[in-house]
Amino acid sequence: MSNNYLFTSKRLGFRNWNSNLFDSFAELNANELVMEHFPNTLSLVETKAFITKFQAHYITYHYTYFAVELKETKEFIGFIGLAYQDYEAVSNPSTDIGWRLKPSAWGNGYATEGAKRCLEYAFNVLDLERITSVCPLSNKSSEHVMKKIGMTKKATFKHPKLKAFKHLEDCVWYEIVNPFILNKVS
Repeated sequence: MSNNYLFTSKRLGFRNWNSNLFDSFAELNANELVMEHFPNTLSLVETKAFITKFQAHYITYHYTYFAVELKETKEFIGFIGLAYQDYEAVSNPSTDIGWRLKPSAWGNGYATEGAKRCLEYAFNVLDLERITSVCPLSNKSSEHVMKKIGMTKKATFKHPKLKAFKHLEDCVWYEIVNPFILNKVS
């Protein structure tokens, strides 16, 4: 892969999706550990649909859940990024920040580093007013990252898209407001 990143952090490169990432992303989505806090693992067809959706989302909004790789080795480790959400929930409509990394990338601070960089991109480049993040109450690792990147817990709620998955339905919602907009108002 070439190094033409959309942006970088200290150790990570962020890019839009391409077909070269399909096999690696399919492997990630088939991993039961990775998908523990989701309704199910994803098939090859579902993974391809996700990549297509992420590409279209980028065209529409100029952001997506970006494909992320380690700059030093060019290894694909998953995604970290932003996605517009409009499902019926107290937090929406909003732009969500989220991440999904392969287990070998866990415990290295990549989710936190990448999420902080995506917040900078959201606030400084995209001039978004606020970013939200949602996860099942059981996903303590993701909630920990939300706290580490400066987000504030707003509420817990029953996720309307997870009604059929009672063990995932209860979710937590975090939010962070663009500090530059706060400063403009003051």
